[in-house]
Amino acid sequence: MSDAAARLVKTFRDFGGDDLRDLWIFDHHGYEHLYLRADVSDALECLDVSRFIDNERFGYVTRDTYETLYYADYGYTVRGFDSFEQFRTFVGDRPTGVLASFDRGADGRDFAALNDRVSALNDEFAGAELFSDPTARDRQP
Repeated sequence: MSDAAARLVKTFRDFGGDDLRDLWIFDHHGYEHLYLRADVSDALECLDVSRFIDNERFGYVTRDTYETLYYADYGYTVRGFDSFEQFRTFVGDRPTGVLASFDRGADGRDFAALNDRVSALNDEFAGAELFSDPTARDRQP
């Protein structure tokens, strides 16, 4: 795992603690999990993760659409499910998608603060490669 990826995991662990369920990175060509809690790994065994990530790739289109429709820059997306919340953002010039989920908490989370931390980390590492093997584009968990 690259230094940038390790720091990204630490950022999400610091933010969510034990509530962090999973953390993924993806681009147009592949995906990779950086963190996967055991119970979530078990739940994903019966799912086609590639389809799940393909759905998140629509965010590239959504991001571009929001950039042209609104007077403010797109930052991140949060989705609520019955047992967890999901956060997605994009970093870098290419860009790389970052997707994570957290167990639902009673008090809510400051996802804007998380997005700011991820953006600052991206600036610090100057868009360094997050994938463990940038040449491998068929990454599977």
